[in-house]
Amino acid sequence: MILSILIPASNEAGHIGPCLNALLASDPVPDCSVEVIVIANGCHDDTAARARRFQPAARARGWQLQVIEQAEGSKIAALNTGDDAARGTLRAYLDADVTLSPALLPELAHALQVPAPRYVTGTPVIAPATSRATRLYARLWQQVPFMRDAAPGFGLFAVNAAGRARWGAFPDIISDDTFVRLHFTPSERVQLGASYQWPMVEGFANLVRVRRRQDRGVAQIAEHYPQLVGNDAKPPAPLLPLLRADPLGFVVYASVALAVRLGRPRNADSWVRGR
Repeated sequence: MILSILIPASNEAGHIGPCLNALLASDPVPDCSVEVIVIANGCHDDTAARARRFQPAARARGWQLQVIEQAEGSKIAALNTGDDAARGTLRAYLDADVTLSPALLPELAHALQVPAPRYVTGTPVIAPATSRATRLYARLWQQVPFMRDAAPGFGLFAVNAAGRARWGAFPDIISDDTFVRLHFTPSERVQLGASYQWPMVEGFANLVRVRRRQDRGVAQIAEHYPQLVGNDAKPPAPLLPLLRADPLGFVVYASVALAVRLGRPRNADSWVRGR
């Protein structure tokens, strides 16, 4: 069985190294061959060259590491290019700024090896932030039930063959992770205990921009794929307990939500990185 790990990367020279280092430091993956495909898209830096430096280390593990370069700077196009090149019946989609814990990859591969459709991710941990607003926002966000229990899958999600058959090519949408997650019912989604680290955007204004784009992505899916919305089943956020547990974090979190609601979106469909 082959596990294909697809990494779209656009101008990620500063992050592709740590991402691949962590991936190659994973615990052994029993009963699976592993191929890693980095799709460097629209890069004006040396993302591709830095990724190729890890090919000897991949070969030493018995893995295959392929780097594909394409001129178009589009994550969706990169995902589709990676899918076309992938040989695995198990597929993992990994953002270039994410680092996996050593235990996650083998646990993920094991969880996917079932005949029924399956969507699997790890438990996200927000990387240490430099701005106070982001630290407080992240501290509160990690206590929301959706983060802990609903397999959100931002930055990393994986599917088996029966799961990947749920959709064809990735459509030109904002939220590829939400699009995939909602192809699965809550009972078909698995959030593993093993973690991965995901960086959050720095500063209040950037938090508002990213949150606004996330909301637009969800609305876009509801508009174009209404049949998927019933699979959302997000648990409600317990506002009063969150406020009592972390008043400062709650204030920042609520202020970002209020700014999104009251502000006027500009270029709502334009790309905004998640960190």
